[in-house]
Amino acid sequence: MEIRSDIKVIQLDVQPDTQVMIGHAGFIKTVEDLYEAVASAAPGIKFGVAFVEASGKRLIRSEGNDVGMQNVAEKNAAAINAGHTFIIAFKGAFPININNAIKSVPEVVSIFCSTANAIQVVVAETAQGRSVLGVIDGLPGLGLEFEADRAERRKLVRDLGYKI
Repeated sequence: MEIRSDIKVIQLDVQPDTQVMIGHAGFIKTVEDLYEAVASAAPGIKFGVAFVEASGKRLIRSEGNDVGMQNVAEKNAAAINAGHTFIIAFKGAFPININNAIKSVPEVVSIFCSTANAIQVVVAETAQGRSVLGVIDGLPGLGLEFEADRAERRKLVRDLGYKI
């Protein structure tokens, strides 16, 4: 049986100074578990979590410790509107600060991106629903890294405190 689908590209609406994580997970307690993981992983982080339920009431569930970030997560989750998709919008931390905590949440199946770049979400839609196929996160590369670029990169990660 052939099933028709439409492919849509959704541009997320996120401020330039906001980090965003998009992933796939599934269970009614997901939004609370994601909240706890973020809050524990990065003290002082301001964030909001939204999760699109795929069954039952099929609501967009949300939690957060910052109303603005929670609104960003809710708005973008509604735009994607694919069941079992979650979005975490945050400030005051880098993705590296929360990635492992999110990966350790039992309901989390995958993470599509964790970035401050502009994001487009590629979604397939059938009569049954929607699914995230992937994300377009940033711009294409412009060329190879040379020694001056390596030195600049190495200095930056050390200045940020991620390397000694």
